[in-house]
Amino acid sequence: MSKEVFDRGLAIRKDVLGKEFVEKSFASADDFNMPMQELTTEYCWGAVWGRDGLPRKTRSMLNIAMLSALNRPHELRMHLKGALVNGVTKEEIKEVLLQVAIYCGIPAGVDSFRTAREVFAQIEAEKAGK
Repeated sequence: MSKEVFDRGLAIRKDVLGKEFVEKSFASADDFNMPMQELTTEYCWGAVWGRDGLPRKTRSMLNIAMLSALNRPHELRMHLKGALVNGVTKEEIKEVLLQVAIYCGIPAGVDSFRTAREVFAQIEAEKAGK
């Protein structure tokens, strides 16, 4: 594992997903799944998200579309929150999900809209509680 790429990935991952979330992921990892945490951090966040070819906002919109198409609600929730951090608006997320519905199927779009509404409601509730 490249320490430089891993460290870059760890910094980006914390920026996008939140320091607390990432640190909790590592703290709860065990011998079985720690290699997955390290792989994800180095290759996903360091090697790909760390490239200059696309801005984070664009990467976030792409992730929302792909995770919606693949029906990965757990990852979608996480990346919806990250997308907002990266400057993607709720209006832009709506447009991405409409695109998903047309090209990947209405069920994928319906599920993704449902997940997004839940995430937005959770964020609003957290803000109201502060």
